[in-house]
Amino acid sequence: MSDAPSPSASPQPQPRNPLHGLTLEAIVTALADCYGWEGLGERIPLRCFTSDPSVASSLKFLRKTPWAREKVESLYLFMLRDQRRQQSSSPRP
Repeated sequence: MSDAPSPSASPQPQPRNPLHGLTLEAIVTALADCYGWEGLGERIPLRCFTSDPSVASSLKFLRKTPWAREKVESLYLFMLRDQRRQQSSSPRP
C-alpha cells in the first residue's frame, strides 16, 4: 500500500500562509476598504475595479481569471506588509 495521503484527507494546516482561511470576498473587501475602488483600479487596472465596481462583480471575474486573482492576492499581501511596517515604525505612547 502507498503511504501517500488520499485526496479526501484533510488539508495540512498552513500557519505561515497569511491567505490560509481567507475568502476571496474578504480579500477584495479589505483592499477596497484600504485603497477605495479608484485606488484599487489604479494599482490593478481591471475593468471590474474601474467601471461600476462592486464586490460581487469583482468576485465573479476573479474566480474565472487565475492571473487576475494572483495579482489581487499579491496586492493583499503587500497591503498587510505595509500595514505591519507602519505599525512597527509608529511611536508608542
